Parts: sequence; C-alpha cells; structure tokens
Amino acid sequence: MPLTGIRVIELALDVAGPYAAKLLGDLGAEVIKVEPPDGDSSRSFGPFPGNNPDPEASGLYLYLNAGKQGTVLDLTRDADSLLELVATADVVMCSKDYSA
Repeated sequence: MPLTGIRVIELALDVAGPYAAKLLGDLGAEVIKVEPPDGDSSRSFGPFPGNNPDPEASGLYLYLNAGKQGTVLDLTRDADSLLELVATADVVMCSKDYSA
C-alpha cells in the first residue's frame, strides 16, 4: 500500500475530516482517531440497527472509522498526552469544529 508506514493523528469530527482520514487509512496509513469525551457527533447519525439509536452502532460512524485506532482525550486536561501522540505522527488532521 502506498501509505504504509505513515501515521495519521485525526482530530476531526462529523463527516468530511473523518472521511479524508479514512481514505488515507484505505491507502495503508495507520490512523489514530482522537475523540473528545462526549464523542464524535457522527455517533448520533443513523442508520442504526433496528432503528434503535446507539452511539456504538451508528452506521455512519462505523463506516467513517473502520480500520482506525481510537482514543479519547479531554484536551482541557490531556494536552500533554496529545502533544506526545502528535510527536509520533507524520500527519495531523484537525477540523475547525474540534473543541477543547
């Protein structure tokens, strides 16, 4: 794969940023998604199995984040952890709506 060995840290929410990071992952990059404590808003978008909303079962969220590793960081408390993670990255993706 052309992007094997590339590490992407994704601080993106909703659809556009996570989709772009998914494409990089599909090309072989290692993608680590960083979510805020309340999670990515795409977790609230369907479709859901049996039409029962569940943030762990959102079809959109699962599609956009397939193959990614994930972690949760509260940037108001875990800024040092984020800096350590970013120091290991080749690429950092961030959407403007990512709030600390």
